[in-house]
Amino acid sequence: MEIKKLIDLLESCIGNPSQGLPDDVFLFLSRITPLINVDLLIKNKENHTLLTWRDDGYYPPGWHIPGGIIRYKETATTRIKAVAASELGACVKIKKDPLAIKEFIHPSRKNRGHGISLLYECSLISPIDENRRYKKGPPKPGEWAWHERCPPNIIKVHKMYRDFM
Repeated sequence: MEIKKLIDLLESCIGNPSQGLPDDVFLFLSRITPLINVDLLIKNKENHTLLTWRDDGYYPPGWHIPGGIIRYKETATTRIKAVAASELGACVKIKKDPLAIKEFIHPSRKNRGHGISLLYECSLISPIDENRRYKKGPPKPGEWAWHERCPPNIIKVHKMYRDFM
């Protein structure tokens, strides 16, 4: 089968890409092109950084700066607001320009091995979902906590933000 027909078949299985992609398609794309994501740097009055616990199979479990991959024809601002709502149950105010632009390349990783991260400074304009607050014991996926400094169990790729925490 020629490539154009294969692409047409693939597109017929996707639906609206701005609503997200099927996992297999997303992972395939991550093997052939860099992904662009936004990360939300949120600080409290004590200058602690808000992190959430991640355990999704893409990285070993650990704390991370809330973030998400920008979808097709979606603005960075729209993705930031969606991340704040989905990961924190909150609304944020966003500084206009990214605080940092970081690139990562994992030399041996097949899926999600190359990305460009835009770190945005954000501030909370609504309360965070208290039901998701980390309390004690092993953290659960999606729980959040304020951190005075970069924790030792931050996911490896987010060590690039150590100087901002």
